[in-house]
Formats: sequence, structure tokens, C-alpha cells
Amino acid sequence: MKKIICLFMAASFFVSSCQDLDVPNPNAPTTDLFWQNANDAQLGVNAIYSTLHRGPLVLWMWFYYVVRSDEAFSTSPRLDIQNNMDKFLITNYNFGETNWIYGDNYIGIFRANQVLANVPGIEMDENLKARLIGEAKFLRGFFYYNLASLYGNVPLILEPSKTTDLPSNATREQIWAQAAKDLSEAAEVLPTSYTGNNIGRATKGAANALLAKVYMQQRNWQAALDPLQWLVEGEGKNIYDLMPNYRDNFLSTTENNRESVFEWQFAENPSEFTDNDVQTPNQNYGSPLPQFIGPANVGFSDAEVHRWVINEFLEERTVTGQRDPRLAASIFFNEMDERGAEFSIIYGRSFADRYGANNQRAWFRKFSNDADGRNAEGFRSPNNYRFIRYSDVLLMYAEVLNNLNRTAEAYQYVNRVRQRAGLAPLLPTLTKEQFQAQIEHERVTELAGEGHRWNDLDRWGYFESQAKLNELIQRDPAFSTFVLGRHRLLPLPQVDVDINPNLDQNPNY
Repeated sequence: MKKIICLFMAASFFVSSCQDLDVPNPNAPTTDLFWQNANDAQLGVNAIYSTLHRGPLVLWMWFYYVVRSDEAFSTSPRLDIQNNMDKFLITNYNFGETNWIYGDNYIGIFRANQVLANVPGIEMDENLKARLIGEAKFLRGFFYYNLASLYGNVPLILEPSKTTDLPSNATREQIWAQAAKDLSEAAEVLPTSYTGNNIGRATKGAANALLAKVYMQQRNWQAALDPLQWLVEGEGKNIYDLMPNYRDNFLSTTENNRESVFEWQFAENPSEFTDNDVQTPNQNYGSPLPQFIGPANVGFSDAEVHRWVINEFLEERTVTGQRDPRLAASIFFNEMDERGAEFSIIYGRSFADRYGANNQRAWFRKFSNDADGRNAEGFRSPNNYRFIRYSDVLLMYAEVLNNLNRTAEAYQYVNRVRQRAGLAPLLPTLTKEQFQAQIEHERVTELAGEGHRWNDLDRWGYFESQAKLNELIQRDPAFSTFVLGRHRLLPLPQVDVDINPNLDQNPNY
């Protein structure tokens, strides 16, 4: 499903004549004329997927999950990016990128709500109808997962919205509960896999994995157990597995592989190479993320990696005495090749040549297109964003088992991830607390930069006490301006708060 048809639903509009008569435009599409058949239902669901191509979601939402965490920081020439997305110096509650993420998630919810309101009444194949409704519920659950993660107390909207609506805040717990409901219902009807052009659509495994994430963010370990068991010990174990080569999870030539549980589909339109805003058919299915986070002189270098992340990979060597192979696959830096900067190749040139042998700057490699022989990035990367991988699922399962005091059962799942990297298995001698610390390490070395770090820190309680916050400050000085009770969540768009008397701003903003 590398190319997804965008559908724009518009209400009828009216023009006034000199006699002050309202005359409908016969050429304007209306929801009364749409939603007639199976093709309409399919197009409606495709429109929900197309929301993932919107720049604020694929680009700026990543910044709030990664750069705002302790993994990365920004030296962007745009100080508003540094202040709002890195340093917690949030003074403008209408900061564009923050508001766009909020708005685009609701655009996705609106499109999903249209499907869920209209498709049940269409006469069509019932199995296809159930699947499409399941996809819509999965995607609505995904959008509410993001809103609960980043903003918390947002409106809960379950019907196609109208311009006159003035929804009130729901609690973060209510948003999590709705996401869980949507994902549970999606998992019941979605297929385990697809073929042909449908590859990339939401599956039963994707719904179960995201459902487990929703429960884990609430520390409801028991509820998270069932969907993870399906993935790891049930039917999912015959569908998913780790790829032998870790790097294959991040190349445009090895997308939608056995390790992929859910990934955002991107493609480069070969008929339109210009990076402009001209409306042309099928102009851009690509991702701008690599351009913004690519290394200096290759991309905009708006996000860089803290060196402590590199040090996590260097804590141990493989059973054959080699360095953890995930390091060079994950990060561009001066010692990607252990022989040094002269041998570490960045887009066809040595690191030493580009930046100097002793330069300590580092950038994420996972979203890059350097393997394609490019010497620079662009705004339309075809490289899919792997949102949930099976290694993430295995580490999630181990974490849940440990929190349920079943630590002895959890080792095997961490060891599967370690074995792929060539590391020795963990010895079964850790306490529950020690095993949790090990999980925190393993999730850095396996998943660095993939967009899970902020929620990991939130789930582990780093935003709830000064003692835990001090640990973050040691790794990332930007957390010295983090205010407990405020910065765990982003502010709601103030423009929405100002025009909606039923909507309250998040606490302490």
C-alpha cells in the first residue's frame, strides 16, 4: 500500500443571488452523495491512512517523541524549535508545529469518524465491511494514542464533527480507555496479513501491539499481557520474527519484512521530483523527516544525538569481541567504523572529510537514504517509518512479565533481541529492579530514535519525581528547565481554548 489515495470530503456550499436565494452548487461533493458503495468505503479508509503523510505527523510529532526526550537535542537555527521541542521553554501556547500535530491527529479522527458513521449502512461484502471498520478503529485508536501521549486531557470526539461543536476536555484516562476500546475491537476483526497493494494496512498484530502500548502507558500490566501473548506465544509467533540483519529494518529495499508489525508507507513519485507546493496529481507520498534530521551538509541537522546514547552501545561487546552492530546501523558519528573518522563513511564521504576527525556531533541514521547512493537528503523520502517492530514487542513482553513478578519467564525474550545483535544472553540472576534497569538499557540500544523514548520515560516515572528528573538532567541538560506537573504534557492550542468555553488549558500552563 505504498500509494494511498487521498480523499477530501467537503460539505455543500451555497451562493447568494441578488434575490437572496440560497442555491446549492450542483458540482460540489456532499456526504449525501458519497458513501454509496464498497468503493466509497475503501476510499474513505484510504483517506484516514493518507493523514500519515501530513508533515506535522511524520516530522514534528517525531521531534516531540524523540528530541524532547533525553535521546536527542536540537541546534536548529530556529530558536523556536530549540525552545519548544527540546528545552521546555514553552511560552507560546499557539506554537505552530505543536498546534499542527494536535490538529492533524484530529483530522485523522474526523476521517475515521466519517467511516465509522457511514460505512455500516452501505450494502457491500460483510467481510470487507468488517475489515474496513476495523482499520478505521485501529487508526482512530492510533490518533488518540498520540493525543493522550502528548496532550493528555483532550476532547473525545466519536462522531463526525461540525463547526458548531464545542467539545469539553476528557481526562487522559478516558482517552486511553477509548484508544483501548478501538484497538480491542479492531484486533477482533482485522486479518493477520495482506497481499499485493494492501500490504501495509493495519493487521491484527498491529492492533494487539498498539493495544499493549496503551495499557502499558497506564501501567496496567495484566491487561497488556493478553495482546502480547497473542503476538509472542500465540498465532503471532508464526507471523513475526526478527530479521537476521538489524539494518534491514531501516532500508527502503527491505520494507514490510517479517519484523514489521506496523509501518507508515511512503513512496517517491517518479513523475514529480520538484520539492514545491504546487498541486500536482500524486505529488508527494514521501517523508520529509530525513531532510530535517539528516547530518549537517546532508540535511538540515535540526536534531542531533546525545553522546550518552552511543555509550550505551559500548557497554559490552559481542560474543566474538566485536562492537554491537546496531550502533553503526543507528547513528552517524565519528567512529561508525572502529578504525576512526577517516573510515566512517557519511553519504559517500568520510566523517573526517566532512566534519573533522574529532568532531563529536552525531545524528540518527535509521531514517536515512544513504544506502541508496545519495549525497544528500530531500523532502520526499520513500523510506517507510517502522512504527512498531517485533523486537519492540519482545521487549514490551519482557517488561510486562517482570512487572507481574514473572521475571524468570522474561529473560528469553530479551535474550532473543540480544542474540540477534551477537550479545551474550543475560544470566538469570537479576532482581525485579535490576531487570527493569536492564530493560531500560535494552530499549535504548535496540530502539534509539524510533519514537518510543518519551513514552518509555513517562511510563517509567521519570516525569513524576525530582529524583528521577535529576537522572534525566545528567544525560540531557535541557531537562533542567522541566517543571514537574507541567511539562509532562504539551499545552493545548490556546486558540482552541480561547474560542471554546468548554475547553480548559492543561494544568500549570
